Amino acid sequence: MTSAAFLEDFHHVATIGATPDNGVDRQAATPEDAQTRHWFAGWVREAGWELRVDGIGNMFGLLEWTPGAPYVLIGSHLDSQPLGGRFDGAYGVVAALHAARRLDAEVAEGGAAQRFNLAVVNWFNEEGGRFAPSIMGSSVFAGLLQREQMLDVADLQGITVREALDGIGYLGTSDGPEAAGYAEIHIEQGRILEREGISIGLVDSSWYTQKLDIEVLGEQSHTGATAMADRHDALVAASKIILMVHDVTAEFAEEALVSSVGQLTLEPNSPIVVARRVHLVADLRSGDPDIVKAARAKLIEDIDALAREHDIKVNVKDFDIRPIRRFPEGGLELADKVAANLGLSARRIQTMAGHDSVAMNTVAPSVMLFIPSVDGVSHCEREFSTDEDMVAGVDMLTGVARELVAGALAEASSQPAAARA
Repeated sequence: MTSAAFLEDFHHVATIGATPDNGVDRQAATPEDAQTRHWFAGWVREAGWELRVDGIGNMFGLLEWTPGAPYVLIGSHLDSQPLGGRFDGAYGVVAALHAARRLDAEVAEGGAAQRFNLAVVNWFNEEGGRFAPSIMGSSVFAGLLQREQMLDVADLQGITVREALDGIGYLGTSDGPEAAGYAEIHIEQGRILEREGISIGLVDSSWYTQKLDIEVLGEQSHTGATAMADRHDALVAASKIILMVHDVTAEFAEEALVSSVGQLTLEPNSPIVVARRVHLVADLRSGDPDIVKAARAKLIEDIDALAREHDIKVNVKDFDIRPIRRFPEGGLELADKVAANLGLSARRIQTMAGHDSVAMNTVAPSVMLFIPSVDGVSHCEREFSTDEDMVAGVDMLTGVARELVAGALAEASSQPAAARA
């Protein structure tokens, strides 16, 4: 239950799937992800808690103090991006395990019944690097995505989620616990806390997200024998679309919109064949939904003109649209008081990235916390947060969870999901 024990566990988990430059590669339902899952399962069993795995691979360590009562869930995810950082997600899971063990000891010592029970969760496929969309496990749990549909999602090699989870032994059959609340601590993945010298970020809302599934269809031909005027090169057109996605941010105020193309597949991917098909996913995000919608409209218009110019076909589909979610005011006030009692500086902050807490906030009052990220970098091996900031975050999560299991947001937990969205 000491800070040293937490740090030992965290740095041990970072050795699983470790990469040469201090990152990790533990994509969802890979052998490396399985190793962290085995570690989590062993930790839960050793603590004497019940282990459950549900039908989309979410793992729960249950502490039942009050028979029949719902559970406050705390946790994050253990999967990573390819060549990702060792802090993203894993920090929140290890922090939750140690926060839960501290609270379990308090309950055992004091003997007082809690209003709610507690569960530590490792969500499946938060990252979405192997299987799209991201935030899959928590979204299925929250009813935002259909389990059977997600189990049929395939990676680039044609392996489905169902096959991958079954292959590593984590296609569960249990039901997840009834959720009365949720809390998650995570690295910021931005520079605000570090720049302002603030210890804890209190997340009040998420950004609007819109993704576009783009298929560029040209004609396969010989790179040496086909005249330039006779080519219908899907890759050339796709490269211009990538630049369009990047450049559309200039149409709006600085930092009002972020955009990217992070994934591209090419067919037939031969050095002597003009590409016939390119598939890519564009990602648009803003704190203002109207900005995202305007950027989407401009891209659709520009892509249509490009298709005519290059005499090719481009199919564009909307994909993974996420509205702004606002976290409950009561949770923000609660977290602010916990931070003050711990002597930690705190400020409200938006999350530009998606998190499991955003999905969970639709079904249970949720508290999302950030600790600083050095240089604001994430989803890369250089991702870093200090031991000092991580330890402070564990104390913070423990304090918030303590209040939640005592019923601090019980009234909010009875509100319909629409009231929290």
